[in-house]
Amino acid sequence: MDGMRVLLVDDEEELVETIAERLELRGIVAETVTNGEEALQRVLEKPFDVVLLDVKMPGLGGMEVLKLIRMQRPNTQVILITGHASVENGDRRLLEGAFDFIVKPVDIEVLVDKMKEATQRRKESDKP
Repeated sequence: MDGMRVLLVDDEEELVETIAERLELRGIVAETVTNGEEALQRVLEKPFDVVLLDVKMPGLGGMEVLKLIRMQRPNTQVILITGHASVENGDRRLLEGAFDFIVKPVDIEVLVDKMKEATQRRKESDKP
């Protein structure tokens, strides 16, 4: 997992900072932003293996950001983070191109496992 690059996007700054600290303890390079506009700018500047993206944010929301990431960096894997259980309850149409989702409060071990799977998928999609 050393060297995995992750972008954490959530308007709850304390949440993304806490997740970033816990990921970095596991050898994962984590950057944080607190809005959709910053997320898009960061994704265009450099590649990330995984973007952890909050669904509901003020301004440019998570689903719009997801669509734009899929257009600009199609191999970047996106894991949606939500405080709402509609996706968990089986409405997977809400994923709209995301690799997977996780429900708040975030279980860091579940998140790390999903990130490993997403990174593996990215590596497979990068192969010619």
